[in-house]
Amino acid sequence: MKSWFKWIAVIATVAAMAVVAPTAAQAAPYCGITWGSLDKSAGVLSPDALTNVRAGRHTCYDRLVLDFIDADGAPVGYTVRYVPAVTQDGSGNVIPLRGGAFLQIDLRAPAYDGNGNLTYNPANPSEIVNVAGWRTFRQVAFGGTFEGYSTIGLGVRARLPFRVFALDGPGGNSRLVIDVAHRW
Repeated sequence: MKSWFKWIAVIATVAAMAVVAPTAAQAAPYCGITWGSLDKSAGVLSPDALTNVRAGRHTCYDRLVLDFIDADGAPVGYTVRYVPAVTQDGSGNVIPLRGGAFLQIDLRAPAYDGNGNLTYNPANPSEIVNVAGWRTFRQVAFGGTFEGYSTIGLGVRARLPFRVFALDGPGGNSRLVIDVAHRW
């Protein structure tokens, strides 16, 4: 009889632990990231000109940085969203990208100055930043600039959380930052 009570006590203890133990949904988010993967958009058309695109690797995410000549003191407008295929403004041509998911970065800013001189003209528009071997990024491509708008395609490993924000500087210039998490 005593062994039955022991078994009942063990079963009750295990059941209580299952109720109290946190589930995967209750676990802390990866690196504290709570960004999500829905569209992000802000700002309006700007005369700020794109001048450079660069990237960096961090512990919890890969980062894409877009540099601008700040012509009006306001942040550059943008829309960043996951799409089935990244397309160029004007032509609608698909920009081929490697990866399991694709972020279309639509900038409300040109890649030329007020006189029509190009401010950003990469040697290889299909590979504007070398991200070979990176954890999340697979390819960064320039889709061109058309009527004051510029497009960048970002191929990533999978549809992962991302955030977008603008920064002032250095000097009188500005930056747009896109971080994509390594995992959920």
